[in-house]
Amino acid sequence: MRQTNLIVETLKRELRKQGINYQQVAQQLDLSESSVKRLFAERSFTLTRLVQVCELLNLEFSVEQETELVSDIKLLLMAYFLMSKLEFEDIIRIYDISETEGIRLLAKLDRMKLIELQPGNRVKLMIAKNFSFIPGGPIERFYEREVQAEFFDSSFDGDGELRVYISGVFSRAAIVEMNKKLKQLAIDAHELRLESESVPLDDRFGCSLIGAFRPWEVTVFDRLRRVPNEKKF
Repeated sequence: MRQTNLIVETLKRELRKQGINYQQVAQQLDLSESSVKRLFAERSFTLTRLVQVCELLNLEFSVEQETELVSDIKLLLMAYFLMSKLEFEDIIRIYDISETEGIRLLAKLDRMKLIELQPGNRVKLMIAKNFSFIPGGPIERFYEREVQAEFFDSSFDGDGELRVYISGVFSRAAIVEMNKKLKQLAIDAHELRLESESVPLDDRFGCSLIGAFRPWEVTVFDRLRRVPNEKKF
């Protein structure tokens, strides 16, 4: 019993660490959220259930996988839209990828263990629903190089667009609270994206959310200081 308690507490700690909630565990186990809560409360996991939760915790990208994805833009596109729950037929209909080339890309993603290729060009995702890219890894560097500047090259005055910029002098407690709110926003956005998967493709839109907050002073102000700013948070 003591070993079981230790395993369950370790799982709970890792779930919190990775920001995975019971709803996401329920989707992985194909159970209701209330059933998952009962599993943790009663510590009544079968071995199969434990393995499934461990898979959810461990399914992340490797450096090799990220490097291979950014080396082939069509492979990256295919992976991105499959993870956004688009059907293979819709991807090759919308983008300039032939069926033969698309199948080759599916086979490559299967070999990379990002998907499991099934009959009829259907796929099962082999990456966690709340996957994260490697900090400073190939995907993040690709984003910084190819995507970030293009994203902000906009007036953000179109339908569905919003830009907010707030700057000021914050207390340490306020900084901690702002970062908590941004993390919650990321969780909310992820859950809304999952809910959107059941909506017809014509009523779904590719969107991006970038949130950032840090103690800093813009360089043109900092240069005017009589004494260099050395204050750390």
